Amino acid sequence: MVEEERYCIDILTQIRAVRAALDKVEQEILAGHLQHCVAHAFRAGSPRDRQAKIHELLKVLDTRR
Repeated sequence: MVEEERYCIDILTQIRAVRAALDKVEQEILAGHLQHCVAHAFRAGSPRDRQAKIHELLKVLDTRR
């Protein structure tokens, strides 16, 4: 769209749509990870495994990057 010199607002609208779609995908993947991997670590894992999952989630969710 940029190369085609499309109207700036149209480009910005598309960027927002892509971000929204990526946010939705991220939410679905996170939900699946919590329901399976994290839940498994808390059911069957050691305290070290549980702490590792917590640390992993905190790192990926850190918005200060």
